[in-house]
Amino acid sequence: MTIIVTGGAGFIGSNFIFHMLSVHPGYRIVCVDKLTYAGNLSTLESVMDNSNFSFRKLDICDRDDIDKLFSEEKPDIVVNFAAESHVDRSIDNPEVFLRTNIIGTSVLMDASRKYGVKRYHQVSTDEVYGDLPLDRPDLFFTEDTPVRTSSPYSSSKAGADLLVLAYHRTYGLPVTISRCSNNYGPYHFPEKLIPLMIINALADKPLPVYGNGKNVRDWLYVEDHCKAIDLIIHNGRAGEVYNVGGHNEMANIDIVKLICKELGKPESLITYVADRKGHDMRYAIDPAKIHRELGWLPETKFSDGIRKTIRWYLDNEKWWKDIISGEYQSYYEKMYGGR
Repeated sequence: MTIIVTGGAGFIGSNFIFHMLSVHPGYRIVCVDKLTYAGNLSTLESVMDNSNFSFRKLDICDRDDIDKLFSEEKPDIVVNFAAESHVDRSIDNPEVFLRTNIIGTSVLMDASRKYGVKRYHQVSTDEVYGDLPLDRPDLFFTEDTPVRTSSPYSSSKAGADLLVLAYHRTYGLPVTISRCSNNYGPYHFPEKLIPLMIINALADKPLPVYGNGKNVRDWLYVEDHCKAIDLIIHNGRAGEVYNVGGHNEMANIDIVKLICKELGKPESLITYVADRKGHDMRYAIDPAKIHRELGWLPETKFSDGIRKTIRWYLDNEKWWKDIISGEYQSYYEKMYGGR
C-alpha cells in the first residue's frame, strides 16, 4: 500500500505520518509539501531514515510535477492535508488560499482519476459550517448542517469540499471528507492559540486574547484525529463526509488561564486585543456518524491533552525556537542541498 500525504510537514500531516508508520509499518508513505512558512521539514527528522518514507518538495498546484509524482509512485490512497489554514492570513490575502485550497485540490483529484487511486481523502474543517450561538449549548454541527462560511479561509475549504463531492458524483472518484474541530498537540505551529500562549507565557510576554475571549472551540487532540482519518480511509463509505470532534468545548480565555496555571504564570500577562473580523463565536461537532459507522470516539480528555502538550513544548524548545528565529526554514537545504 502506498499513500501520498500532502502537507505532511505541517502540524496534523506530520502527526498522521508518525501514526501511519507506527500502526501500518508495511505501508509506503510519500510526503509532499511545498515547505511554505508553516511547513517544517525538521518535524519529520525522526522518520527521514525510515525505508518506507520519502519526502518530495512539491507544490500541489503544479500539474506537471503532481502528474509525474503519481506516475512514479502509483499511490493507492491520497490524503490531502495541504492547505493555507490561518484565518487572519486569509483576511489579509485571500487569493493564495483560493489557489492552494481549491486549485490544488482539483490538481490532486485529476491525478487521482488518471492513475486509479482507490481512495482520495480531503481533510477539511468544521469552520465550513460557520458558527453556533453561545446561548444554545444544545446545538451541534452535523454532516447535514448547511455550509455557512465566515472567512476567506473557511470559504476556500468549503469550495474544495464541494469540488471533492462533485468529482465523486461526476467522475465516480472514490472520495471521503473529514471535517475536524480545532486540533492541538505536538508540533503545532507557534502562531496558533495554544502554542502561542505556551511560548509567550514561558517568556513572560503578553498573552494576546481576541475580544473578550469567550469564543468557544471544540478541541481535538491530534493523535485522536489521526486515528479517525486512518479509519475513514480504510473503512469509510465513498462519497461521505465524517465530522470528527473532541467533545472538549472550551472558551479561549479559559484555555489561556489554564496554561498560566499549569506554567505557574500570572494571569496579569493576559492582554485583550481588538477582535478578529467576522470572528465565529462557537464551534461544536456531533461525531455520532463516525462513531456509529466506524466505532471512533475521542480518547483524550482536554485536561490530559493540554498537560501532555505543555510538557511537549517544554521538552522540545529547540523545535519551536528554531521556528521563531526562522532557522527551521534552512533545514531543507541542510538535508538536501548537497544531494
